Parts: sequence; structure tokens; C-alpha cells
Amino acid sequence: MGELILQHKEELAMAETLDTGKPLWLSTNVDIPRAAGSYQFFANLISTMGTEAYPMEVGALNYVVRRPIGVVGLINPWNLPLLLLSAKLAPCLAMGNAVVLKPAEWTPLTATLLAGILQEAGIPDGVVNVVHGFGPGSAGEAIARHPGIGAVAFTGETTTGKHIMQAAAGNLKKLSFELGGKNPNIIFADSNLEEVVDTTIRSSFINQGEVCLCGSRVYVEKPVYEQFLEKFTAKTREQRVGDPLEPKTQIGALISRQHLERVEGYVQLARREGGAILTGGGRPSSATRGFFLEPTVITGVNRECRIVREEVFGPVVTVESFASEEEVIERANDTHYGLSASLWTNDARRAFRVAEQIEAGLTWVNTWFLRDPRTPYGGMKESGIGRQGGLFGIDFYSEQSTICLKF
Repeated sequence: MGELILQHKEELAMAETLDTGKPLWLSTNVDIPRAAGSYQFFANLISTMGTEAYPMEVGALNYVVRRPIGVVGLINPWNLPLLLLSAKLAPCLAMGNAVVLKPAEWTPLTATLLAGILQEAGIPDGVVNVVHGFGPGSAGEAIARHPGIGAVAFTGETTTGKHIMQAAAGNLKKLSFELGGKNPNIIFADSNLEEVVDTTIRSSFINQGEVCLCGSRVYVEKPVYEQFLEKFTAKTREQRVGDPLEPKTQIGALISRQHLERVEGYVQLARREGGAILTGGGRPSSATRGFFLEPTVITGVNRECRIVREEVFGPVVTVESFASEEEVIERANDTHYGLSASLWTNDARRAFRVAEQIEAGLTWVNTWFLRDPRTPYGGMKESGIGRQGGLFGIDFYSEQSTICLKF
């Protein structure tokens, strides 16, 4: 599967860009290779995976076997369609399950193309079933409710995750949810400011900010706050918004008119809440068609403002200052979400100390969007339940049975 996806990379990348509006270079260089990497990783993992066995003094042996769940439902989001689908489908197939997968209604293309690649790879008919449709009252709810489906993995909005949980309660399905995030990006005064600015541009605005891991709450220590704000705002203004097929485009189109208007609504709300729009906040004059929004930097809001508390899922960030380590930890954790966090410092003791107090499933120190696939991935609080990645994903997509043997 991994090799075939790379062979079809250009076709898949174009389909991903046409569906989502993200720049073609991003689809080509990130989404498709990472999707292929999931199949390659789990193919290697299952060939080296051991079996647990525990001898007992009474002459008995306990050992653990893994069994397929049976049929697993995968409900996929629209922001990283093939990448996130593959991160679930690869371990699911590795454990011998059949799959019913529903791509997001906004982005059906790569899931449909993947079905053809599955046939090309020799996956038997009926093992993976692509079902197009909507959520509540449609295909998504049917997957969640069906008694023949033993587990559901979902990536998407927290409210949708709660609905799926209720629908799936009928037969106590196993559930794995990666949900929303309102991720803090903490910048201490001793960090490398040039590197921080460059990475914060990426972690704020890549994929039009339509990534659940984007750092939408930026906290900067007071001694470097003004300096960071000046550099970051200037670099934000330089971001090229436009045609996703143009190689120099850095920020493409948002997924839909409805979502564009929703994000614009949050910018207008921030103004009403007393926020100052330092740059962006409107549609670029150069883009007369399509769902484009300028990258937006907002200051002057407090922790009770909705722009600070709710997931916007667009190219919009708030930037605020902090005075102490204790203060920024408390503010970073003051959210219903707990998906990811970033912190920047050259003090190793501080890095360990702060990272271990942040309530997030994944915390980066002096980097972003980097993770070994062997490690667990998932959120705390309302950012999800369960973990994917490595053996943690293998555990979710299988049933473990203990056999105690004595002769």
C-alpha cells in the first residue's frame, strides 16, 4: 500500500488539493508521503512485534494472543483526508479487521482513489468498504449505531464526537476519538527568537490553520513580547494567500463558504470583545473567487473571550504576554481542550518542568509537528479519548486475550 500510494502521488496530491484548497506543494510533500509512511511503518511493526508470555512457579504459562475486532468503522475529517485516514486504516488492516470507512462529505476524492489502490494491492473485495454520506441521520450515525461494528475511530469536532459516543453506546463499541484543540504556544525570553518566529508562522497558518494541532494561543514572556510581536506580525503580512496550484502560494483556500464565514465571525467577535487586529482579518483583494482569508493576528483579548476559548480552525491566532512560569502554565491549561502544546526555551530544566505540567496529549519543546510514529497520539479532556500510534494503535484495533496453560 505504501509503495502504491507513492506511485500515485501526483494524482492523489492533486485530488487532495482540489478537495481541500490546501497548496499543492503541501499535499505533495507532506500529506501523501506521510499517508504512505503509515502503511510502511505498520508493515514493519507487525513483522517484529513480540508476544507476551509469563511463566508461573506452579508450572503454568500465561500468554497473550491478539484477535481482530471484526468490523471497524472509521469516520474521517476533511482537513487532512488521506493522511489521517491512513493513520487509522493501516493498523486496522494490520490487525486483520474489515473496515467501513466514511470520508468527510467535503473531501471524498482521495478515499475513492484509495479504494482503487486497495484493489491494486490485492486487498480482497469487501475488506475495505468506502461509504460516502453525511453524519447525523446518515452514514456516520449508521456506522456508530450498527451492532455489527465493534469499534469506531473518529477524528473531528468535539460536538460530533459526543454525538457518536451516544449513538455507539447501544453495543458498547470501543471508541477512539481525536477531537478539537485550542493549543498553547509558549515562548520564553531565552529562546531563539528568529527560529521561534519562523516556526510559529508555520504552526499558526499551515493548511490555512485547519489543523487540530495548530497553536492558536501564543503566549510570549514580557521581556521579548514587543520584539516577537513586531517580527511575527511583519512575517504574517508576507504570507502569500491565493491559488493553491501556484508553487509560491503559502496559504490556500478554506474548505467552504460556510466555514469561511464562521472564521470571519470569530474575527468580528474578537473586535467586539475588545481585541486589536494587528494584521489580516479580511478577504485578500487579490482573490475575487474562492474561500480565502488573510492570516490574522489578534491581541488585547482576555482569557474569557470566546476567541481564546473556542476552536476557530482557521488562520487566526491570539498573541498575549505573560510574566511568570506559573502564570503561563495556569493560562495554558485553562481550557476544555488538551490536544497539544508547544514551548520554546533554552533552559533544559525549565523545559522538563513546564512540559510535564501542561495538560496535553502531545507537547513539543523547541519544535512542532514532529513525532516518532511509535509514540502514542491523542488528547486529554475534550480533545479525545484513547490513543493511536505504534503499539497503542495496535492495542485499539485488536482484542487481547490471556490464555493460562497448565499440564
